[in-house]
Amino acid sequence: MDIKYKLAEAMKTCMKTTSVENITVKQIVETAGVSRQSFYRNFIDKYDLVNWYFDRLLEQSFKEIGKGETIREGLIKKFQYIKLEKLFFTAGFKGDEQNNLKEHDFIMIYEFYCALIREKTGTPPNTKTRKLLEMYCWSSIYMTVQWLIKGMKESEESLADLMIDAMPPMLQSLFKEIHIL
Repeated sequence: MDIKYKLAEAMKTCMKTTSVENITVKQIVETAGVSRQSFYRNFIDKYDLVNWYFDRLLEQSFKEIGKGETIREGLIKKFQYIKLEKLFFTAGFKGDEQNNLKEHDFIMIYEFYCALIREKTGTPPNTKTRKLLEMYCWSSIYMTVQWLIKGMKESEESLADLMIDAMPPMLQSLFKEIHIL
């Protein structure tokens, strides 16, 4: 097993009994059975590890959007991964400290949409589109966190549909025009 995944598994194990804020690098490396040096060769800190693992999951759910898969399909996959990794995401999204997962999720999703718009249209999104994307991405993260923390009562499909319904009309129109909605 790759050292990064070994450390991520150890982090997930630690999250079962300890909040992210209280988990130490020492706990992570002892659980993983690796040295501190191995940890710091791969990650800056525990939040860097959490964000790296989140990136792997997000890449899996969004990598096909724009290549035939729709935003709805990407969102459903993302929510399925979150459900599968419920413990990890519940612990990861609770924190508001430096380098937190909500902030990281925002940057990843926002940059993903901006790059996709640039790739599909040949130009970067204009200021208004960027502001709408910013608001939309933050609200979708808020809804995802609420869904997770309140017990994931809606299906992944229902949540994806709600997020698409909540999308500003200008973004909906643009996404339909570039064939990802």
